[in-house]
Amino acid sequence: MNKSGIGKTIYSEEQIQHRIAEIAAEINHDYNGEKLIVIGVLKGSLYFVADLTRHLTMPVNIDFISIGSTPEELNITGAIRFTRSVGLNLTGQHVLLVEDIIGTGLTLGFICQHLETFEPASLKICTLLDNPAGRILTLPIDYSCFTIPDLFVVGYGLDYNEEYRNLRYIAEYRE
Repeated sequence: MNKSGIGKTIYSEEQIQHRIAEIAAEINHDYNGEKLIVIGVLKGSLYFVADLTRHLTMPVNIDFISIGSTPEELNITGAIRFTRSVGLNLTGQHVLLVEDIIGTGLTLGFICQHLETFEPASLKICTLLDNPAGRILTLPIDYSCFTIPDLFVVGYGLDYNEEYRNLRYIAEYRE
């Protein structure tokens, strides 16, 4: 892996793991033993979902969704579609949507609107990183590990051209 574009470390592995344990404690308290369906947004949330769910004490089901665009949709600004939707029945269930990073909020809004069609008992949002600088659509973020400045970051699931996801820390990336 070429690490030439890696800048300063924003969050160390220890900081990330400590904060995830704190957020998991909040979730454990809020759901108080209720069954929970955790839905991660691929690919960036993969590590976060794995580490977070290991700290949860209630019964948990895990599923993933993925969004993307086809080559012909790339010419249409903002055209996104689900490349993988949920496989679990969400009706009447408590759902926790887990994201790696929330920026404008537009993608998250699209995902939430989709998940609401399944009529869950509740839908809450958990993010590793919240970057409110470019927020266009305001959504309630129930659990946020870190608020970051307007930087491009990689590591712990976040990538640049599909690289750097496996870093155990989050770092600034500069081309």
